[in-house]
Amino acid sequence: MQPGEAPEHSGRIELAPGVFVDESVLDFSFASSSGPGGQNVNRRATKAILRVDPGDIPLGESARRRLLEKGARWLTGSGELIITCDSGRSQTQNKRECLQRLRLLIIEAKKIPKPRRATKTPRWAKAKRVEEKRRRGEVKKKRKDPEP
Repeated sequence: MQPGEAPEHSGRIELAPGVFVDESVLDFSFASSSGPGGQNVNRRATKAILRVDPGDIPLGESARRRLLEKGARWLTGSGELIITCDSGRSQTQNKRECLQRLRLLIIEAKKIPKPRRATKTPRWAKAKRVEEKRRRGEVKKKRKDPEP
């Protein structure tokens, strides 16, 4: 049992603190990998492909919206989340890495972003900008031929 996973007999996996899903929701498949593994990678399907419907992950509406925003590059046209991994030498390592990537995505989605506070440009910064523009204008004026 890996850290963050529920006991095997329960059939549920903890994806984030307080977020549990049934194993049946996570659809794993395996394919030929391009990652490390030497000759083994040519003989075994070690690349892990995780498919999950974001609607099956028990999250609040705002967290689900953030999950879809942050995971947009892994979403299919039908709204399915696909995470792949071929960085390990075995199916088990790659499956574990896929789950870890999903966990990190969900943890990020659960974080409530701090609202941005608008700031005003300081007076000294505006004055500095105007002064620089004035100097630049003088330099350009000096380039002109003197009028007769």
